[in-house]
Amino acid sequence: MEANYRDKFNGNLSSETPVTFSLLVHDRETGTYGGAAATGSLCVGGWVLRGRVDSGLSASQGTAPSTIWGEEVLDAMRDGEPAADAVARLTGADPGRAHRQLAALDLTGGTGAFTGAESLPVAHHMAEPGLVVAGNMLGGDGVLPALRQGYLDARGDMAARLLAGLRAADADASDYRGLQSAALLVLHPDHPPLTLRIDYAEAPLDALETLLTRAQGAPYADWLDVVPVASDRSRAPKKAPAR
Repeated sequence: MEANYRDKFNGNLSSETPVTFSLLVHDRETGTYGGAAATGSLCVGGWVLRGRVDSGLSASQGTAPSTIWGEEVLDAMRDGEPAADAVARLTGADPGRAHRQLAALDLTGGTGAFTGAESLPVAHHMAEPGLVVAGNMLGGDGVLPALRQGYLDARGDMAARLLAGLRAADADASDYRGLQSAALLVLHPDHPPLTLRIDYAEAPLDALETLLTRAQGAPYADWLDVVPVASDRSRAPKKAPAR
């Protein structure tokens, strides 16, 4: 497998090539949006995941990933352009698109995805209403179905289900070099954003689970019900009653 990748890059395969799998979802029952990603390189959260409660979610990745794509597709969806149309327009205008992937999910649950023709195999995406997965340099064709099904089969809150999806994908022989970083993002207009990133770890999914547990428990979570949120931008601690 590695020889094929080296041929693709004329012998210049880098250990820092950002190979990635990602998941974007909308839970219609709760109105929650969630994204998760993992990679065999560093800093997947900063490179790949983007989200805004007034726009939706995006995942931009590939051998030459465009963080610009990730931001501009959010701008387009905020202005009302459907995810599929925004993805097609942005990727179609970029001469370097063959080396990139982009997935997006808009506020209606609409999805769009693109995988460039020069993406390192196995590379593809799967998109449906409310859910889109994408990946490149995967260990086989079963990784993205495992990512999707791992999320759908999981129980618990959005963050727990996202993590379950990442674990299912990892168990299906994902990135052939093993994972080095992982991240998840959860958005809801009535709650503060949950943004967790493991930029480097020998077992990033384990580290992400540990961080999630701490973020959802005391003392960190004790003050989250008084910080401003999209549906109440002036929220603050209530004054103690006069005595």
